[in-house]
Amino acid sequence: MKMGEHIQLQRVIGYFHGTIFLFSIIIGAGIFIAPKGVLKYSLLNVGVSLSIWTACALVSVVAALSHAELGTTFPRSGAQYYFLKRSFGPFIAFFYLWIHLFSTPAGIAARVLLLAGYITQPFYPGCFVPEVPKKCLALAILLCLGILNARGVKEVTWFQTVSTVVKITVLCFISLTGIVLLVRGKKENLARFEKAFDAEVPDASQIAEAFLQGLYSYSGWGVLVRIAGELKNPGENIPKCVITALTLVALIYLLVNISYLAVLTPKEIMSSDAVAVTWIDRIIPSMQWAISIGVSSSIVSSLNCTLFSASRIYFVASQEGQLPLILSTLNIHSCPVVAVIQILIFASILIIPSDLITLINYVGFTDWILLGLMMTGLIKLRFQEPNLSRPYKVHLPFVFGTLAMSLFLVLTPIIKSPKMHHIYVIVFVLSGLLFYFPFVHFNLGSTYFNKITCFLQLLLNVSPADDVEYISPEGVLQKIPPETATKKE
Repeated sequence: MKMGEHIQLQRVIGYFHGTIFLFSIIIGAGIFIAPKGVLKYSLLNVGVSLSIWTACALVSVVAALSHAELGTTFPRSGAQYYFLKRSFGPFIAFFYLWIHLFSTPAGIAARVLLLAGYITQPFYPGCFVPEVPKKCLALAILLCLGILNARGVKEVTWFQTVSTVVKITVLCFISLTGIVLLVRGKKENLARFEKAFDAEVPDASQIAEAFLQGLYSYSGWGVLVRIAGELKNPGENIPKCVITALTLVALIYLLVNISYLAVLTPKEIMSSDAVAVTWIDRIIPSMQWAISIGVSSSIVSSLNCTLFSASRIYFVASQEGQLPLILSTLNIHSCPVVAVIQILIFASILIIPSDLITLINYVGFTDWILLGLMMTGLIKLRFQEPNLSRPYKVHLPFVFGTLAMSLFLVLTPIIKSPKMHHIYVIVFVLSGLLFYFPFVHFNLGSTYFNKITCFLQLLLNVSPADDVEYISPEGVLQKIPPETATKKE
């Protein structure tokens, strides 16, 4: 890196690309492969299933709009982490960080293995794909995504736009085909909808499980709050992007599910490992390649978006002193490349013994626990700091509604049908204490980390950001030089 060269995160993502990022991370492979979790817990009741998909869309919009206030009030990268630290102190913020240090790489590893298996399956017709070539391809995909992210935000947004257009095109084809089949009015296409609510009605715990399945398909709407430090005018663009993206995603999800049900019976959907493939086999068998492209582009764009946004959490945690300083350094393309490398290393380790990917199941439901904490903190700050600058202010009933839904989704399964993995999650979260007190609270090993930082800075050609953003007590975004920030830590 040349002397005197200015480097910092660039605010280059506007309304259009912000919406594209939301599309990228929300629409994953699930809607193509296995949108049957909601149907399963709805007891194959078509009417209840479609109602839950609609309700999940409304809950997601309310939760996302409530969550958006964090990114508009604290418009910096990793705003969720910073918000928790400001609301509840460094202890709670570290637990948020601790969960993401492992759940994010585990989720990436699970999805990249799914993608690698999907790509290699045609080369092994009629049998299982060997683990070695699948894992080698998965590692190669991670390497390519790492290189793309290291090239900076402009290259990432270009890639996300192309991949999102591809998968939206495939989903629109499925949706429109379903509408055409229903308009034609053939009995076999309309049969599932004539007596939609005649099947058995699920109980409260089953509805909660169905909601969790549906809401998982909408997960990722918090990505813009993670990357608020690279958004143009976040106070205006975050709420606009959320409303636009989630409205369109909800419409697409509902139409795609209706299209599946217009062709397949609920039992056929439940017995299928890849619903979209089964659906296309019934309609146009020669178009299977289109589904393959849709699945692949969905997984790749979602992976890329997750890698991009997660690295910003580690970036801000490093600036706040809870991770080594090297993670808040940037390369010449204004990318926190060391944070990207750390995520890829963790994900690669989890790929090799793929049975460890089950970790993602143990920590997945903690997202709703963390969201409940954020809503509690939002209410707390409303009363503690009423004069805090808030460019966008969500209505409190939305916040209370999101908090109530969070409690319902977390507590209902535990009370109605407690499972062993709930204990595993508690043990995993509490294990963070073994790292928090020695390395964060007492700052042990700082001399050792400083030596590593100097070595890696020279090796990777990275440097701290020229201006470190922070939020003043009045809620105003300000900047301090990196030397002052380093002394502060």
